[in-house]
Amino acid sequence: MAALSSRGRTRRTKNEINMVPFIDVMLVLLIIFMVTAPLISPSQISLPSVGQADQQPKGFVQVVIDKDETIQVHQGTASKGGKSIKLTQLAAEVQRLQAESAGGAEPDKVPVVISADKDIKYDTVVRTMDTLKRAGVERVGLAVQASGR
Repeated sequence: MAALSSRGRTRRTKNEINMVPFIDVMLVLLIIFMVTAPLISPSQISLPSVGQADQQPKGFVQVVIDKDETIQVHQGTASKGGKSIKLTQLAAEVQRLQAESAGGAEPDKVPVVISADKDIKYDTVVRTMDTLKRAGVERVGLAVQASGR
């Protein structure tokens, strides 16, 4: 028998990827994103602004939390004379100072201002506020430093 010779083409495997459909899809997606991007409005957060109050409270109780998380309680703007207390004693001390500041009026109406160092944990301030709120103190605020803008 004669040797069979292969006439015709031999099939070769294709070892390259056709990039044209991939590029077409990417260009279509790029155009879609370019058209829709200006239509999407970014979300905005409305932050509270710090301003000056119309009238400063006449009498208030100040709770100061230092860098080492020690708590001191003062009456009014006096920065001296406060003793370091524990969080469990805070409510009783604040209520006592509120009664002194009220001078016969309702002690619940005397505001409490918390002044905390900016480097302490947020959790410490929240626990202090929670302790005061659970004790029935109605008016609790935070002291901030107004920026010079």
